[in-house]
Amino acid sequence: MAGESTSTGHDAGHCRITATVAPPWDAAAWRSAARAAVCADLPPDRLDWSGGAQGALLGGADLVTFPANREPPRVPAEFLALAGAVLCHRAGDRHGLLYRMLWRIALGERALLLRASDPDVHRARTLAQAVRRDSHKMKAFVRFRAAPGDDEHYIAWFEPDHHIVDRVAPFFARRFAGMRWAIVTPDRTAIWDGSALAFAGGGTRADAPAEDAREDLWRTYYANIFNPARLNTTMMRSEMPQKYWGHLPETALLPALVRDAGRRVREMAEREHVAPRRRIPVAPGPAPAEPGSLDALRESARDCRGCSLWQPATQTVFGEGPTDARTMIVGEQPGDEEDLSGRPFVGPAGRLFSRALDELGIDRRGLYLTNAVKHFRFEPRGKRRLHKRPDVAHIEACNGWLRAEIAQVKPERIVCLGASAARAVFGPGVRLSEARGAWRTRDDGVRAFATVHPAWVLRQGDLQAQALAYAGFVEDLRLLLAT
Repeated sequence: MAGESTSTGHDAGHCRITATVAPPWDAAAWRSAARAAVCADLPPDRLDWSGGAQGALLGGADLVTFPANREPPRVPAEFLALAGAVLCHRAGDRHGLLYRMLWRIALGERALLLRASDPDVHRARTLAQAVRRDSHKMKAFVRFRAAPGDDEHYIAWFEPDHHIVDRVAPFFARRFAGMRWAIVTPDRTAIWDGSALAFAGGGTRADAPAEDAREDLWRTYYANIFNPARLNTTMMRSEMPQKYWGHLPETALLPALVRDAGRRVREMAEREHVAPRRRIPVAPGPAPAEPGSLDALRESARDCRGCSLWQPATQTVFGEGPTDARTMIVGEQPGDEEDLSGRPFVGPAGRLFSRALDELGIDRRGLYLTNAVKHFRFEPRGKRRLHKRPDVAHIEACNGWLRAEIAQVKPERIVCLGASAARAVFGPGVRLSEARGAWRTRDDGVRAFATVHPAWVLRQGDLQAQALAYAGFVEDLRLLLAT
């Protein structure tokens, strides 16, 4: 990301410096350039900032021309977060604005961001708010459509006001982790292949499908949930500006729905009251182990109501893998990405687990992956859903499903990831600290051992502690090679 500076001479006191950040929205490139400029005592009025592909400030030999005269400044974390948003704006003065604020902070104005009336602070917060608003619109109005001839690949077209694709794409990677997709914009394309996020150059509207077969179903659904009694056309135009209507299949219905809203409200008022009836499927309970197949178990588990976790969760996340797998991996419960995609071990912990398997030369595709609890337990924290450990009652309620999976797959060995999994596989009374890394034989003859959950590794406080925890986790999994 770092590039080169240009100047008219080698005397830092008598030349202007052109600082180029590429790409212009990249926070790391700007921070590297700005840090070097502050250390070289280059005041804001000496720098001409430019966003483009030529490079950035003070790279290579230019560091000799402009030596560091001071230590890098320490700045509040709030400033870095603000800068990350401001850099995504298209305003041509944003790089210089942020550097001017950094220079002032470095010279002693540590409380600069607390001065809401300061012109620089006000300008920066206005730009950041515009970027946040544009990011919200992208999350709300992107619509994926199946690629022609490939129902497993989805493409969306979007026209953001600012350079927000890199900023917002991780949201879609988490939300739609289980499918392959691309978001095409005029400047930038985000691509998710199911495991990694990549970026490419921009495209045109023709690169995305105009419509697919699912949109007729969506329009029918939208027309039936449209509530004419809550119609507010002013608010609708504010929240759903007309520039986004081309992305939304339901907008073709809006003129007729708005026109008929008055009549439908009168009909609703005159209609005889009917008490609401909520149909909840009868809890089938865990299926017996002998009859049926894994597919039949999976279908039955979709309607499981054995405990209360099904209510806030998106869906049941059942096990997956070869029906004759020799090794079964049992985790604790699905996480946020697993709950949204319906597949086990696809979130951050699952990716860490895959990394450990790769280091050991174990093919993940040969394993049967499942969890002791089939629904995601979480607590809302703003817009985030934070993992919450399942209770013993949840483990017991799901244990019938796990027993049925073991009976159908008939694995030779089981790996328990975490204390909840160890309890589900071995029964109560097993302590992870005592059982970790040691083979045990279950009553059915299946050998099993327990280790920590990869999510525990990710929760370690610093990089050194995380590295030690990961090394111990890999060493435990090495037991699989011994067999």
